[in-house]
Amino acid sequence: MGPNPPLFKDSAKVFTGAGAAACRCPQTLVPVGAESHLQEPEIVVAACVWRLKTASFKVTIQPLIRHRACQMSSGCAFIQSVDFIGKRNRMKKTLSMLVLALAAGVALSGCDKSENASAAKPAAVSKIVVGLDDNFPPMGFRDEKNTLVGFDIDLAREAAKRLGAEVEFKPIDWNAKEAELNGKRVDVLWNGLTITEERKANIAFTTPYLENRQIVIVTANSKIKDKAGLAGKIIGVQEGSSAVEAIEKDAATAKSFKELKKFGDNVTALMDLSAGRLEALVVDEVVGRYYIAKKPGEYVVLDENFGTEEYGVGVRKDDTELLGKLQKALDEMKKDGSAARISTQWFGKDIVK
Repeated sequence: MGPNPPLFKDSAKVFTGAGAAACRCPQTLVPVGAESHLQEPEIVVAACVWRLKTASFKVTIQPLIRHRACQMSSGCAFIQSVDFIGKRNRMKKTLSMLVLALAAGVALSGCDKSENASAAKPAAVSKIVVGLDDNFPPMGFRDEKNTLVGFDIDLAREAAKRLGAEVEFKPIDWNAKEAELNGKRVDVLWNGLTITEERKANIAFTTPYLENRQIVIVTANSKIKDKAGLAGKIIGVQEGSSAVEAIEKDAATAKSFKELKKFGDNVTALMDLSAGRLEALVVDEVVGRYYIAKKPGEYVVLDENFGTEEYGVGVRKDDTELLGKLQKALDEMKKDGSAARISTQWFGKDIVK
């Protein structure tokens, strides 16, 4: 027989063990362990067995099929076929009993209006774990009291407050950020995360909230004046940063380097630049200018750069609910001036996109 309207809720487990069927038996029917009644255990994943006084039935279902009228994110199960294990001369009677019992069980199935309304309502986001590089000022870093501060930290706190959610900041290896996100050890990546086509394959992004460039920093006494001057030189970059991708896109310039030396963080790279172990550093402008402003006269930023990029908040591609809520919060923060206020505190002006 063809599929009927959904009568079972797929989240109620009737059988136990791996591959258990997902269905619900109305109260008027008695669930019986399938493995003791079916000749082919491998079809347990798609069947339920009930026993009435007169016969037993094997009801084969199609699990995890969403019904438009149900509005349940987890889906409903459809009846696919009904087979009778009892005597043939009782088939008509027992079929009528089954149909009546199933009809009576619709209110218990999870597709009734009251339960449907509850299931259709998205669960509230109670906590957001933000993955970040905690040595990436002014976006996210530790102050002299070892407290996490920064522009992105303040933005994330404001967004979480609007969502009524607790926020936890979790320092991660930025080079393994996608593995941390998709391994569900963090919920979002929010720390000067550049939107690239390559990253879009594994990460869902909000719309851009900041524009940034990949600048070249040299010491004040350096003879390097432009990108052509980087030829034959040792150039530094943070491993896993978008600066690496920006350099790789300029293949001709990249090939001219004596060495592209990668660092775990930009602080160490700047120390090597000052010590003469590097001759230039390619870095996010928002980060680079923050550092060099602390040591006026020591560094110079070249006029040429490795391109402009945009920052966005990254979430798992299947976490569309959280993405939508974060996007709404960011839009509201831009509209009511909260984002501009936070930007001014960190950059001296509103640079929010």
